[in-house]
Amino acid sequence: MRKGLLLYNPAAGRYPVGRFVHGIIKPLQAAGWSVDVAETLSGTHAVQTAHQAAREKYEAVFAIGGDGTVGQVASGLVNSETALAVLPAGTTNVWAIEQGQKPFSWWQWWNLRENAKLLANVEPQYVDVGLCNERPFLLWSGIGLDAETIRRIEPRPRFFKHMAVPHYFATTVWEASFWHGLDLRVYADDKLVEGHYLVAVANNIRHYAGGLSVLSPDALLDDGEMDLWLLSGASLADAFRHFFELVSGRHLNSDHARRIPFRTARIESDAHFSIQVDGDPTLGSNRAEIKVRHRALKVLMPKNALYLLQNPKK
Repeated sequence: MRKGLLLYNPAAGRYPVGRFVHGIIKPLQAAGWSVDVAETLSGTHAVQTAHQAAREKYEAVFAIGGDGTVGQVASGLVNSETALAVLPAGTTNVWAIEQGQKPFSWWQWWNLRENAKLLANVEPQYVDVGLCNERPFLLWSGIGLDAETIRRIEPRPRFFKHMAVPHYFATTVWEASFWHGLDLRVYADDKLVEGHYLVAVANNIRHYAGGLSVLSPDALLDDGEMDLWLLSGASLADAFRHFFELVSGRHLNSDHARRIPFRTARIESDAHFSIQVDGDPTLGSNRAEIKVRHRALKVLMPKNALYLLQNPKK
């Protein structure tokens, strides 16, 4: 019998998920899993618990929460044989939505159980993981305006999660009114790019901005490289232009957005900048070293999402 850990974040999402977690146990047991349940106490605790599960040879950790929780659990499982399985229950669930999963809410509580069934008997896959200043990330790592916004709003009381999009948008507008970008030196696979940018974001997945934008339509999770997007500008008007271009897809042909595929990248500035990883604020710096670790994380993902992989096991 396979051993799995249900690791849930009680603070994630608009609706507390804890009372529904035990409803997943029977479907997983019916699929041949023995199941333990644990609650995260903090982001650091989520990383440590996932790491301990890997040491104890669990087959999988079922991460129940949002993208921040997913990134934390992934950090604890990198380079192990314990798989990450995502059961979305957060405010934004970009990793799961990209793979066709429907997030949990009190009005659709059964989605938690249905997602568990989707992942119970799939073939494990391997995906790339990024490192930003040695901190692992699964979805994105960014500096600039998005990191400034996340630094302001996280952690959020649950009340504000019910207004996640307008709250994020209003905070971004406020930050953009006073913050005018950075002069950056970007070394991507030893090629130098210099300029003044509002945002620099490295992405491993296709979606961005809470799922509102398809940032990299052809991104693959296991191809050994990521995209670095540089969005130029210095004003609130520039920030609005980027928002509408990202949502409409016009950034792909914009003179103000530049995509640089990379395996290793270094971003430097004379000024200190904020950094976000997987939608969580982290320690800022004036230098960000980003590396791609090829196929460093074992995952369980729905069969209909295998198109996101270059070399899926079937």
